[in-house]
Amino acid sequence: MREKLLDIAIDHFGRRGFEGAATRAIAADADTAMSQITYHFGGKEGLYLACADHIAARISEWHGPRIMELGDVHVLEADAAADAICHLIGGFGHMMLNPATRAWASFIAREQQAPTEAFERLFNGAMKPMMETGLALIRRARPDLDEQEVRATGILIWGQALVLRTARETLKRVMQVDEIDAATATLLIERLIEHTRCLITNLPEKTR
Repeated sequence: MREKLLDIAIDHFGRRGFEGAATRAIAADADTAMSQITYHFGGKEGLYLACADHIAARISEWHGPRIMELGDVHVLEADAAADAICHLIGGFGHMMLNPATRAWASFIAREQQAPTEAFERLFNGAMKPMMETGLALIRRARPDLDEQEVRATGILIWGQALVLRTARETLKRVMQVDEIDAATATLLIERLIEHTRCLITNLPEKTR
């Protein structure tokens, strides 16, 4: 029941926000009593924070193995680091296209605009480890960039993939499809990876 409540609550909070979502409606959709929310989470605020922890855990489960298999990223040569960035961004793109991430994205988008304690849990639990790995790889692939340029490059690379989820309706209209089918998804991931590789390897090095 705890997992069911979390999945339903994430959808409600994502669509209506903390203030707009009603625990009574969440319990009804879960086909359980309001007392189950109190029992498992202590109340609405506890449920909301648990939703953030749940999303962070799911994202970490998705990306954790990809990060671990890279080994010590701080010793990679430039070409290997560029390959590793492409591997990570490809995986992130696949996650953004996965239907399961729709409710997560709505929840996270609200926290991006008006952060609460839940955002700290999302960032530290899932986003920070992924971004730190990406930034370390960019430093190895592009040692000519200063630290702020590394960080700007990283956030904009990841931003490309976020569009696959956060701009879904625009994406479908531009691609002229009713839904993101397998062929369209493959094309989008291929272009995402190629754009990332261009950003990392094909730009001229800075002259000091």
